[in-house]
Amino acid sequence: MKSLLHITNGDSFTSKLKTLDLKGDIITWREMLCEGKTLCNVGSESFWKTRFEFLNKNYKISKSWFVEKTLKEYRSLCNHKQQDHIVLWFEYDLFCQINMLAVLSWLKTHRRHAEISLVCSGKEDDSDRLYALNDLSDEKLLNLYENRLTLSQDDIEFADYVWQLYCSDNPIRLENVITHNPFQFKYLADALKAHLRRYPTIKNGLNALENKVLSTVENENLESRSELLNTLLGNQGFYGFGDSQYERIISTLRPLIGSFNPLRLTKKGREVISNRMNYYSQIRDSQQYLGGSLKYNFLYNSDTKRILKL
Repeated sequence: MKSLLHITNGDSFTSKLKTLDLKGDIITWREMLCEGKTLCNVGSESFWKTRFEFLNKNYKISKSWFVEKTLKEYRSLCNHKQQDHIVLWFEYDLFCQINMLAVLSWLKTHRRHAEISLVCSGKEDDSDRLYALNDLSDEKLLNLYENRLTLSQDDIEFADYVWQLYCSDNPIRLENVITHNPFQFKYLADALKAHLRRYPTIKNGLNALENKVLSTVENENLESRSELLNTLLGNQGFYGFGDSQYERIISTLRPLIGSFNPLRLTKKGREVISNRMNYYSQIRDSQQYLGGSLKYNFLYNSDTKRILKL
């Protein structure tokens, strides 16, 4: 009988997984690597130092919280050396897919001889809905577990390669991955497309998420900031972001939002959302990273769906 280790996408699903009564220990991957600067050497001292600096500056994460929640769990992963079968539990969205790539990159280096398999939720029925793991019944989760994908060495090498590209200073090479992906990661291409749409557009200097916030304010007749958040969280496609991430975007766009009760754009905000004004120079932050590349060193052409280097 093989010894098992489960690596999950977050605390909420870890709690659910414990009720399923599956064999094996559980490690929770507590990171959001889709946000902020990343280094390709996952787990190294420089990697964690870079991550803490970003989380502390942008989300006010304290050192004690980071050590207790993230580093202790990572050290627990390091100490689980005996398991010869590792099961990853991740979801279809950008948030999960980037974390998944990082975990696979780490496993490639540190658990070369383990059998690695993947449970990945997403399209689970004939509807257009994409499901998070927590949306699924126990029966459905057990069925996904029984039919999990065993990853080949080629799959793992490919995931590591995409992680290296994500951490590089040029996102343009990710476009080739979206076009040519013969491996067992069926949601990765859509997640990477969502990632590339986070670079500022040529048309008005805002990215897809920032434009979505402004268009929601302009078109939805919302009465409060919390209504705005709930609307954004409930209709975000392949991003999988939490409220703290949207709060950060809203704060960046504050000069374009005239009122939160009810929600109204300023005159400048309406000019930006209608592409009559380019906001690039005002929103540009020379220290803001997406993976390994500087966000404002590239532009996204929404007509051709290609990235351009400035």
